[in-house]
Amino acid sequence: MKQSAVAVALFLGGSAMAFAQQATDAVAPEAASGSDVQADDFGPLTQAARDALDAKARGEPVAGQDWMISAAHPLASEAGAKVLAAGGSAADAMVAVQVVLGLVEPQSSGLGGGAFLVWHDAETGELTTLDGRETAPMAATPRLFLDGEGQPLDFMEAVVGGLSVGTPGTPALLEAAHRKWGRANWAGLFDDGIGLAEEGFTVSPRLATLVAEEGEALQAHPATTAYFFPDGQPVAAGARLTNPAYAETLRRLASEGAAGFYHGGVVEGIVAAVRDAGNPGLLSMQDLAGYRVVERPAVCVEYRSHDVCGMGPPSSGGLTVGQILGMLGGYDLAALGAESPESWRLIGDASRLAFADRGRFMADSDHVPMPTQGLIDPAYLAERGKLLGGDDSLPEVSAGQPGWSHAMLWGQDASPELPSTTHISIVDSYGNALSMTTTIENGFGSRIMTGGFLLNNELTDFSFETHDADGWPIANAVAPGKRPRSSMAPTIVLKDGSPVMVIGSPGGSRIIGYVARAIIAHLDWGMDIQAALAAPNIVNRFGPMDVEAGLPATLTQGLADMGFELNETDLTSGLQGIVIGPDGLTGGADPRREGIALGG
Repeated sequence: MKQSAVAVALFLGGSAMAFAQQATDAVAPEAASGSDVQADDFGPLTQAARDALDAKARGEPVAGQDWMISAAHPLASEAGAKVLAAGGSAADAMVAVQVVLGLVEPQSSGLGGGAFLVWHDAETGELTTLDGRETAPMAATPRLFLDGEGQPLDFMEAVVGGLSVGTPGTPALLEAAHRKWGRANWAGLFDDGIGLAEEGFTVSPRLATLVAEEGEALQAHPATTAYFFPDGQPVAAGARLTNPAYAETLRRLASEGAAGFYHGGVVEGIVAAVRDAGNPGLLSMQDLAGYRVVERPAVCVEYRSHDVCGMGPPSSGGLTVGQILGMLGGYDLAALGAESPESWRLIGDASRLAFADRGRFMADSDHVPMPTQGLIDPAYLAERGKLLGGDDSLPEVSAGQPGWSHAMLWGQDASPELPSTTHISIVDSYGNALSMTTTIENGFGSRIMTGGFLLNNELTDFSFETHDADGWPIANAVAPGKRPRSSMAPTIVLKDGSPVMVIGSPGGSRIIGYVARAIIAHLDWGMDIQAALAAPNIVNRFGPMDVEAGLPATLTQGLADMGFELNETDLTSGLQGIVIGPDGLTGGADPRREGIALGG
């Protein structure tokens, strides 16, 4: 990681937890696509998709009157757009998008992973969230990631192989969403995915680069090696790649529903791959047969006369984004502007305070008591916000004392979370809005492939340790059937009860900063959706301020003068966003990745 020339020393408050998290989160993220993505990189595309790529390169949003989709790969956006144009719902389009993403962007999401979905129903006005997060095997114990001497495993030692694999939730989520809100025929939603898997798709420069960079790390499992390294060489950009095993899995899903995944040959292949791996895991047939999607209440925080709503526990995303915005409510960011060091001092330290609460309190609330409502109580956030009233960076931060329905004291967590993942934003012609973030965790997950898809390494989102340095139990410790804490933050912003913005991003624990920054860029600084997604990323979680290259010297020097340590590094967000306005829909896609928005 490059260090900024203006980096200064900063004491990281909150104990050694901050140092541990910073070290693990420094693992290199997925590479950026860059602004030189060309339409020909993806093989044949519709003219609308080619126009969308051109618009993104010019920094312009895409317009639509009836529907809009923004997803992380042109072929996936095309598949969803086809469904929406034919009268399908946002839930229908999401199914088509996800099965294509699992093929063309396999390092980020797929059938072997999990997802969180936020839905606003135009007819009822209701906001619903679906939790399709992976679960720990019932045979898991708190010592899952400790060695024989009781010491935590090295992170990648835990990731590669079957030990890190949780029960996949994405197939069950696809079916649950379609049953609740679908309009189109289920089986037809798999047509594009099956066709591309059988006939082949063009390997993009991004996928080729990531495979080559993984090298031997991606060759720990025979099926994975055979797929990504045909003839012993990494797949090359522009090559045509087929995946007949994936096509067969999709056919099972299309004809049998989620049962075709969680019972029979597909699940037998998953369990065999996990248990036969060089680093074997504990996943069983019973774990998969018993998996259930959970419907949960959304968490909402008021910001600038809007309701910012997202996913609650086991995600920390909605709570932490909400906390950041809630603490900033008393400060006039609009007057300060996007290039003001003072704006970023306020945003950065609000994020640090929120991350202190995240590390102390947030986990799977089905397994541990959590002060969910206390963390976003307006009075609590206003009091925490007063801590931002100085002129310099906070020398120290610590978790607050939110209100509890019943008491519990947790230790500070130091679990890593790496920045693979992908996001889908959709508004359909009926006015429904969908925001879904979906993942297999680390890039290429556990590196185990079966049935044509990669399996997740989601269990490494748990804390490897069971207690902190002071002996307090950690809320996010492993337990049978528990869902690991996530930072995924699919978000819908409402004004007077109606959606006005649909947003989300990949990026590990930096997701929270990316999403909060994009919302501020639009609501406070008046940026259109494409400008808001493309604006520079500045993220603070544990003390140092992570910044992208090319920021104005007045901004970086100002932050350094306030006491921040600046780490200049790639911040590969993958924001996908839609704004719903009085004149129609506008959509955008993060220029750091390959995605596009399409509207009609």
